[in-house]
Amino acid sequence: MKTNQPGQKDREFALGRDLPRIPERLLLAHARGEVLFVCGAGVSQPAGLPGFRDLVLDVYQKLDPSVFEVISTPPSGIGNQREIEALKLRDDQKSEVKRFDDGDYDVVLGMLERRIDTRTSADSRVRNEVANRLRAGGPKPAAIHRALIRLADRGGAMTIVTTNFDLLFESAARSRRSPAQTYSLGSMPRPSHRKDFAGVLHIHGALDAKPARFSELVLSDHDFGEFYLRRRVVPDFIYDAARLYHLVLVGYSANDPPMRYLLNSVAADGTRFFDLKERYTFFGTSKADPVALEDWKARGITPIPYSAPDGDHSVLLQVLERWAKLSPFNGKKSSVDAEIRRIVKCNRAAAPEYDRDLFDHLIRRDRDDRVRLSKLASAAKADLCWLEAIVRIGAEREQRHRS
Repeated sequence: MKTNQPGQKDREFALGRDLPRIPERLLLAHARGEVLFVCGAGVSQPAGLPGFRDLVLDVYQKLDPSVFEVISTPPSGIGNQREIEALKLRDDQKSEVKRFDDGDYDVVLGMLERRIDTRTSADSRVRNEVANRLRAGGPKPAAIHRALIRLADRGGAMTIVTTNFDLLFESAARSRRSPAQTYSLGSMPRPSHRKDFAGVLHIHGALDAKPARFSELVLSDHDFGEFYLRRRVVPDFIYDAARLYHLVLVGYSANDPPMRYLLNSVAADGTRFFDLKERYTFFGTSKADPVALEDWKARGITPIPYSAPDGDHSVLLQVLERWAKLSPFNGKKSSVDAEIRRIVKCNRAAAPEYDRDLFDHLIRRDRDDRVRLSKLASAAKADLCWLEAIVRIGAEREQRHRS
């Protein structure tokens, strides 16, 4: 559901050359401290950590090499289907292979855990292998963690939500000399606009900083049932957050098991409760994919597509870093000033569209700083068209108040 003010247009623009177009209503909501980033496995892959599928493969390689040998090879049967019955495996193993091929990775891990550990427990062999894999090599935060930590600052409080178990966001925050508290599952603060709603919020659990301790993780189908259906820890949190903040999903694909559960938490309520904020996702694609975009929209999510040829998501990092650099909260004011001076060196009519849009956005966003930015543009010898744009933008608020 879009929450535009009366008369406000659905403006969208790029923050720079060859960057994806972002709805300006999202950028303005972020400038008001009304955006909450929700981050998935794709964010930690640049740090060398696996996605859900690869994590399952790693666990099977350690705990059941016979099944690993099968699922590590793509299906080659008719219609890209695997001949399950022909496999030299037990029936329970064949069932796990089928679930893996269907992408039900949470179900697969649950089946494996119940088969070799007999029950779900924090000290199961499956969970130990998951923890060992995520700790292997002592992963360090990637540039995307640092960019998102900067964007997560909403003015006096830094809050970011993740379904990842690793503590890389916490490491990224420490590197900026602004350490963030870790919260997990039942310990998470209730969503609010208060300053104490802050920290790295691991809605699926977090690895304990001390390897000798067991960690409570939402990993298998039983865990999702426990924390989404029985205790309702996650859906209650997400629903409250979606009423107060625009959620921006980063590092997910539409078919990720965590994504299915997250979307189910709020999608049904979006047609019944009008106080839910608009939700967004950054969506990487190697070519234009209108079907995938419509799929996201049908799930109640506004997609922000970006170019990701051959799985290269560097454009996503570029746009997040650019956004963070211009953030009104911890981006440097000198960076905004430099942009204004750079843009107005060129006549407005000759300036590229993305520069005209960025200029207008910075003037529109920083209403309290508009006079100073106007003087800055004038001192930089901006042509009359730039100054007229400032006057026009100032009149927009007057028009909205009258409508």
